[in-house]
Amino acid sequence: MTNKSLGDPFDPNIDLRHSAGCTCNSCERGNDSAFAHRQAHHDKAADDTGSSMSRETMMDRLIESAVVRSLFAHHDPSRRQVLKMMGSGTFAAALASFFPLDAAKALLKDDLGTPEKKDLSIGFIPITCATPIIMAHPMGFYERYGLNVDVERAAGWAVVRDNSLNREYDAAHMLTPMPLAITMGAGSSSMPFLMPAVENINGQAITLRNDHKDKRDPKDWKGFTFAVPFEYSMHNFLLRYYVAEHGLDPDQDIQIRVLPPPEMVANLQAGNVDGYLAPDPFNQRAVWDEVGFIHMLTKDIWDGHPCCAFSTSRAFAEEAPNSFGALFKAIVDATHYSSAHENRAEIAEAIAGRNYLNQPVSVVEQVLTGRYADGLGEVKDEPNRIDFDPFPWHSMGVWILTQMKRWGYIDGDVDYKGVAEQVYLATDCGRLMEDLGYEAPGVTYKSHTIMGKEFDPETPEEYVESFEIRRA
Repeated sequence: MTNKSLGDPFDPNIDLRHSAGCTCNSCERGNDSAFAHRQAHHDKAADDTGSSMSRETMMDRLIESAVVRSLFAHHDPSRRQVLKMMGSGTFAAALASFFPLDAAKALLKDDLGTPEKKDLSIGFIPITCATPIIMAHPMGFYERYGLNVDVERAAGWAVVRDNSLNREYDAAHMLTPMPLAITMGAGSSSMPFLMPAVENINGQAITLRNDHKDKRDPKDWKGFTFAVPFEYSMHNFLLRYYVAEHGLDPDQDIQIRVLPPPEMVANLQAGNVDGYLAPDPFNQRAVWDEVGFIHMLTKDIWDGHPCCAFSTSRAFAEEAPNSFGALFKAIVDATHYSSAHENRAEIAEAIAGRNYLNQPVSVVEQVLTGRYADGLGEVKDEPNRIDFDPFPWHSMGVWILTQMKRWGYIDGDVDYKGVAEQVYLATDCGRLMEDLGYEAPGVTYKSHTIMGKEFDPETPEEYVESFEIRRA
């Protein structure tokens, strides 16, 4: 619903982003958020016209207007006809029955309402991929947004999944394939889950036991046993991709076992596995304990690949939209703080302790700074060994679904884009990033290059069929 005396702040033909000569508060603050800028003009216009409409009510109506416009793809005559026939209030009520308007409103308002639930529980696995979720606790990011968060260390990903399904966690540190799998009912009962933000990109490695230093060619790995932390993980899908590109069938030529990350080094040392594709710090810890060496970083398979993420049930986002919005902001803020290399040593100190990673600070620092010993006698400098970027590209979700289809984790016709867009909140994350003053991509799909082969998200089924080694 648009207050015509104020104009429509969502009119794409109106450019209000730092108009020439503008002296509104948003401009004076240097706020580069178009939404905040438009809202400042809206607030001023409301004051000038003596409107009795509260800012809260106005914001609600603006957001409803934006949602209606997006649904009608700016076909104004059709939109006006429906609103005239039904009435805007009736239409908004009907819309809210299948679209979480309250969650959207809480997410988009600059000044979130009081969290419905301030005391929240977030499950995490003690790995450096969880850095934003973990460091937000000792470094005060949750408190900044009015939340009292208890971060709970879990033994493994199955525990994280089950506690999330049982609503024992309000939100969780998940592997990027997990919310897709849970939503589709792959490997568990089906429940709609959201992935509002990625936590880290890169940040994994293939580690081999020290007695395999003469077997650097994957063609020599026939009969090897590898560990991954979970079936629905980038670790599993990247390991499968890597060995298949070297001519090995991951289901016939090697064995892949699921092991919780904290158990991987001990199993490597005991000879139970020949290697693993795992999250850090357990690749670096194997070098520290002199039981393994880093064969390669996963950034050399796919530079910029997603790994872990912040996830929650759709029910939580709808039932506690202010809490969800505050948590979303805290995670995105913490992720951007983690992305700055000058903060990495400080973060390593904050998260290495017993309550979090329970690792030597030096091990965590080597991972986060990218200056590390590889176990082969060299010290490497790889600043992008791990990085932190919250944007959940829809195209990354589509790629993950192609690998789930390729290896038989899902079958039949797959609505690749539909599922990715239902679960990965790329548009919402981009808007929130801009509202917090960070840059965000203007699109949600792009091509990706994995081991020299381009993935086009527009042709996922053809991509699956292009592989000689596959189950589908």
